[in-house]
Amino acid sequence: MNGIYYYLIAFVVIWVLVGIFHERLSKYGVELNFPVIMWKTQRLRGLISRISNLSPTFWRWYMNVGIVVAYGAMIFITWTLISSIPSVFDTPAVSIVIPGVEMPGSSIYIPFFYGLIALATVLIVHEFSHGIQAVGENISIKSIGLLLFFILPGAFVEPDEEELKNAKRSSRLRVYAAGSIANISLAVIALLLVSLVSAGIPNYFAEDGIAIDRIVSDSPSDGILKEGMVLKSIDGQKINDSATYLDVVSSFKPGDNVTVATDQGTYTLTLDKNPNNDSRGYFGIQANKHFELKDDSLGPLPWVLFELGELFQWVFMLNLGIGLFNLLPLKPLDGGYMLEILLSYKLSEEQYKPIVNTLSVIMAMIIVFSIVAGFV
Repeated sequence: MNGIYYYLIAFVVIWVLVGIFHERLSKYGVELNFPVIMWKTQRLRGLISRISNLSPTFWRWYMNVGIVVAYGAMIFITWTLISSIPSVFDTPAVSIVIPGVEMPGSSIYIPFFYGLIALATVLIVHEFSHGIQAVGENISIKSIGLLLFFILPGAFVEPDEEELKNAKRSSRLRVYAAGSIANISLAVIALLLVSLVSAGIPNYFAEDGIAIDRIVSDSPSDGILKEGMVLKSIDGQKINDSATYLDVVSSFKPGDNVTVATDQGTYTLTLDKNPNNDSRGYFGIQANKHFELKDDSLGPLPWVLFELGELFQWVFMLNLGIGLFNLLPLKPLDGGYMLEILLSYKLSEEQYKPIVNTLSVIMAMIIVFSIVAGFV
């Protein structure tokens, strides 16, 4: 069964249970306002306040720099999205990514376990950072919680809207920028950890060919090759390492009949068109370096390096991707509110509101178009 169905079943169960027991659950902070289910708590407000009060000066200057970075990132991600329009049907810049689910149009497959952990870091770091900065700007936090919008889960820190509205523009900028800057900062840390793990792997392992990590559903390899197979050669061309593998697979065209030799046998495939380049043949496999342990004196312990490396990789990718996306000049994203505040320094509300609203509609149309194009 496709992983998306497990999610849908789980969300249906949640909606049914909350619908039946919402009166009892309301005592525990659960609110049902279709199409949103929210769970609110005030228990973590003290923790956020303590973190904010550890070094108010640090948080303020960290986010002063963060505001500059956020506007630079806003320009970058907006340009990236707009410039992707001509190639939207080949390589959509935006696609829905769900751990454990293959989404049409997305070349990224997020493993279920690592994906959930990485998404949890995105939500926790993003929302806690909003809260920490709000407390530092003397803006009260009303509640913290989780939400479900139809089938889209999320988290939130709810500041006092009136206090936020009446705060100085610089204070509001720091609050709005805090979430994405924290995600980008965590992405940098995760990238450094990936580099450290990668540097440690050669101390314990030697590269021994290329192994298949995943078979894409309904691809030429589906039902023929299997995950875990080690590639030995393709059409007689020996596969020694990742560089050789990339050179070999890029030489084939759609429709080519290819013989693949593995450690579990030899198989023949008829290649399809590559979703990202119609002129190249498509195997439908995701492969990675295969390693063998140099010294087994530590038992299986060194293999943990690969697990940590993959986890840190997804923490990096999801925090960076979602952090940047949230800085798009599109309301209700943080980037949309930041653009409003920036324009308010020179324009009146009657002037900047239509500009931001129009830009929000344009950005939303491009995003929807990119997502739909992935299904075409």
